[in-house]
Amino acid sequence: MTAITIDGKAVSQKIKEQVEERVKSLKEQGVAPGLAVVLVGENSASLTYVKNKKKTCEALGMRSDLHQYPEDLSEEELLAKIEELNNDPEIHGILVQLPLPEHIDEFKVILAIDPSKDVDGFHPISVGNMVIGKEAFLPCTPHGIMKLLEHYGIDPAGKHAVVVGRSNIVGKPVGQLLLQKDATVTFCHSKTQDLASYTRQADILIAAIGRAKFIGADHVKPGAAVIDVGMNRDENGKLCGDVDFAAVQETAGYLTPVPGGVGPMTIAMLMENTLHSAENGLQKDKNA
Repeated sequence: MTAITIDGKAVSQKIKEQVEERVKSLKEQGVAPGLAVVLVGENSASLTYVKNKKKTCEALGMRSDLHQYPEDLSEEELLAKIEELNNDPEIHGILVQLPLPEHIDEFKVILAIDPSKDVDGFHPISVGNMVIGKEAFLPCTPHGIMKLLEHYGIDPAGKHAVVVGRSNIVGKPVGQLLLQKDATVTFCHSKTQDLASYTRQADILIAAIGRAKFIGADHVKPGAAVIDVGMNRDENGKLCGDVDFAAVQETAGYLTPVPGGVGPMTIAMLMENTLHSAENGLQKDKNA
């Protein structure tokens, strides 16, 4: 048995086409969705992500503003910029690219973003609403994972989902979203002993640990859906995930590749969140 490859590029393309249609409709009503991306420093991976986001925004007819600053930007200056963007009616989404330089308090920066423009879904208000099942901007990568499962008809209800990783950006939120879809969820992490004894029970296995090719065939239950969130470089400098794709392909039922799996979905969900924020703003204006 060879796993069905989950094609994140194709699924994300469908979502982007739907976003593009809704953007046209909004523009006819006089609103152009706008995303502001703030980048501090010269992190090459961050710069690549940011350029991709800008390119996608523009391709879908959305406004994209990049605010790029040197590494030594003060925390006060950054917070002042966020406040300015909070008050700009033409900006519907604010994204501060992480990681930030060490002298800037990441949590303070996330707190400063207006929750109605928090298209990354990182603000404690967004996180709290997500956990209790109220409307919120969902974090883009976990939301993208849920959309992939949905597209391939993988229903989490009654299934055992095992999440390897407990970050605030992927691990914790994806576990919550799976729980809301009636999965039984187990979290594993760097302190978990005998990891394979847990992962082999998973009907849905989410690998989000940041260790190249760490999940092998012996970690995977035959027929499981394996979602690889990792973005690493192997010994030859080639892009790879947390899952040993070639080894796991013969055991899993479904498997995401790296690149071309979860990555494209993250940007597609960011576009959808920004559009949704603009639609919310228009609705508020109509009700005012």
